[in-house]
Amino acid sequence: MRLQQARLDQIRGFLAAQELDALVLSRVSSFAWATAGHRSYVNTASSTGIGTLVITADSQYVVTNTIEAPRLEQEEGLSAAGWELRVAPWYQGDEMVGQLVAGKRTGADTPLTGARDVSEEVAWQRSLLLPEEIERIRLLGRSCAEAMHAAIRSVAPGMTEYEIDAHLAYEAERRGAQAIVNLIATDERIFRFRHPLPTAKRLENYAMLVLCGRQNGLVCSITRLVHFGKLPDSLRIKADAVAQVDGAFILATQPGRTLDAIFADGQAAYADTGFADEWKYHHQGGPAGYEPRELIAVPGMAQTVVANQVYAWNPSIAGTKSEDTILVGAGGNEVLTAIEGWPTQEIHVGGRSVVRPAILEL
Repeated sequence: MRLQQARLDQIRGFLAAQELDALVLSRVSSFAWATAGHRSYVNTASSTGIGTLVITADSQYVVTNTIEAPRLEQEEGLSAAGWELRVAPWYQGDEMVGQLVAGKRTGADTPLTGARDVSEEVAWQRSLLLPEEIERIRLLGRSCAEAMHAAIRSVAPGMTEYEIDAHLAYEAERRGAQAIVNLIATDERIFRFRHPLPTAKRLENYAMLVLCGRQNGLVCSITRLVHFGKLPDSLRIKADAVAQVDGAFILATQPGRTLDAIFADGQAAYADTGFADEWKYHHQGGPAGYEPRELIAVPGMAQTVVANQVYAWNPSIAGTKSEDTILVGAGGNEVLTAIEGWPTQEIHVGGRSVVRPAILEL
């Protein structure tokens, strides 16, 4: 209940700062954020859920239908947490949201007639974690790391990407982390595609596993690579370079620095390693929270890093990638998805250092 009240206080402060009377939240991530971790999804492929939140200076409503109301009330416990359910028949059009915000200055995180689009502003708010959320995401990071370690240790030549995908999903889900992103590539597909959906291709020597795991609405991201047999020198050069770039991003992510300045440091690291243009072929990540990335960092962004935000940088050079989720601290950053016993290398930038994962050689 303390987290719920603290979150409502944050949202009402946001309303005042934005000069709004009401906030309408329909995204699954926003629902979880505003309700302290509760679930509004049924179709996990949809970004909008089966409940819409309406929050004003003195009230908070969940607008849903007769199918979903019993679970939201009984299992999600929203009534007990202070939310007032407004329920419409599933077979009728829903006008309740419009009625609740009629005559009010309204912001929304999805398109809504008469409302101001505050989706980017809400995304930044979702990245500002409260103390209880920090403990939750630490536990989630550990679960995702354990799931990745178990899954990648089960990989063997001859397995299809679908089979590898199933191992990763199983290890994540059995730990309570929903695998909302599960990308698998083997051999030449790692060099060809930055977002490789799994296929029936069979592993020969080299595999990449990517996981975004969700629990209590929060999301951690992690990538690891495994190579069977001696790693080719050409691939080792790229792996060392991408680790250096990742280290530069992580060490640059400090309270008070802008996303633009951090991105510039990442670009410089790409150039220094001899791969100046590789940043152009895939996004580099950014602040996380209730989405794998609440915002994608690009040059020119003026948002300023604050302590207790979570970031997931994911630099890539064709054929390799480096990705973990970090918690920003006033005195340094904590890697939430580190895998104990994984081969690593120490990256040094400007007199500081950070450990980054290497490719596992078997």
